[in-house]
Amino acid sequence: MTQPAAGQTAESPVARPEGLHGIVADWSSDQRAFKNVPWGKAMMWIFLLSDTFIFSSFLISYMTVRMSTQATWPNPSEVFGLSLGGHEVPLLLIAIMTFVLISSSGTMALAVNYGYRKNRLATFWLLLATAALGATFVGMQAFEWTKLIVGEGVRPWGNPMGAAQFGSSFFMITGFHGMHVTLGVIYLTWVAVRLLRGAYEKTGNYQIVEIVGLYWHFVDLVWVFIFAFFYLW
Repeated sequence: MTQPAAGQTAESPVARPEGLHGIVADWSSDQRAFKNVPWGKAMMWIFLLSDTFIFSSFLISYMTVRMSTQATWPNPSEVFGLSLGGHEVPLLLIAIMTFVLISSSGTMALAVNYGYRKNRLATFWLLLATAALGATFVGMQAFEWTKLIVGEGVRPWGNPMGAAQFGSSFFMITGFHGMHVTLGVIYLTWVAVRLLRGAYEKTGNYQIVEIVGLYWHFVDLVWVFIFAFFYLW
């Protein structure tokens, strides 16, 4: 056991060198303190934090425009309704989209669980199922966009149903989220293929499954806020 230097007690703080050597020593101690946190997971949390600020800015801007505009704001229940059996069902498509995306969180959670068990095949199929549900969501969102653009004549710069800001807000917020879902589907597929090929068996480390799971759960959570603020308000 190392004895304290002369003039120091066991409780005395360890003296740090000055200048560049002190900076290096500080960084080294932080690395040792957080050595159990994988860099990939830490970087994903930082990315998600920055993305939280962006989505928050979009939603706050939407609420500001919605409350300040003098023009009539379209009723989301009517705009996003679908005809079923000759009856107009409000928010039918959006409800199905939400159900699909929330269900994908369940398959993603199972994929992470089986990843920790190092069950390669089960994790692979659950990742593919999550990607398939995400692709289904994007496909329905494309249908929603087509219905508004072609059927209703809504544009980012105009809206025949009322306030012009409706189009710009809708396409900006849902488009940005849809881009995240699309990238997530690609990310999930890439991890699933590498998993099936045994890329992670060599290292015995399935943490990439948890990392992609963090991203996917974030995307699903953001949609809950978009659904509440944009479609239910």
